[in-house]
Amino acid sequence: MRSYKDIHNILLERIKSGEWPQGGLIPAEADLALEFGCTRVTVNRAMQALADGGLLERRRKAGTRVIQRLTRNAHFQIPIVRHEIEKRGGNYKYLLIGREEVTVPQKVQAELAIGPDESALHILSLHFADGKPYQLEDRWIALGTVPLAREESFDAISPNEWLLQQVPYTNAEHVFRAAQPTPEDDDHLKLAPGEPVFIIERTTWLSDKAVTHVRLVHPGHSFQLVTRDQNAATL
Repeated sequence: MRSYKDIHNILLERIKSGEWPQGGLIPAEADLALEFGCTRVTVNRAMQALADGGLLERRRKAGTRVIQRLTRNAHFQIPIVRHEIEKRGGNYKYLLIGREEVTVPQKVQAELAIGPDESALHILSLHFADGKPYQLEDRWIALGTVPLAREESFDAISPNEWLLQQVPYTNAEHVFRAAQPTPEDDDHLKLAPGEPVFIIERTTWLSDKAVTHVRLVHPGHSFQLVTRDQNAATL
């Protein structure tokens, strides 16, 4: 019988290869359980891990869909958070919560295209606007691509700002979603009871090498996203 991790990896590959297209419904749990010869509980666990990772959207009675990612017709420039806050007249503050070089979890391995025994730099930090938590930055940096990151403490500069100043990138992929906060999100962002969060997950590359993968979490009430469509044929 296939394990939860086996099924997770197979489903992940179907998403990455485009066999399951963005925005499309995927087979029901019962059908997948029959295909893999396992219980629905096992399939559910694998699908929930993919949903928690921002790859699937699960809705009761509406089925499960692959997350629709940002299209090529939308222009989204990666901002420096400090500039974003100061441009609006806000008072910016940055706090480093944690920095360590560790083995990468499975979901991030896939995003950074590194092996299970390889390590990356994991940085958790918090951005404030006018004294209030504005963004929780949970970032992984591929040290094979950015070895200089080992020498930066990130005490005085955020990884967001340091990377944009020091490391070029050729392309990026974004996932945008609203969600319920994790206990860690709730603790760091000081959310009101029942308050949702808005999450941006982003992976950037330099040619064919991943630079970084980051999960950016914002209090839902304070976040606004603006994109600019280019060369649009219709309104």
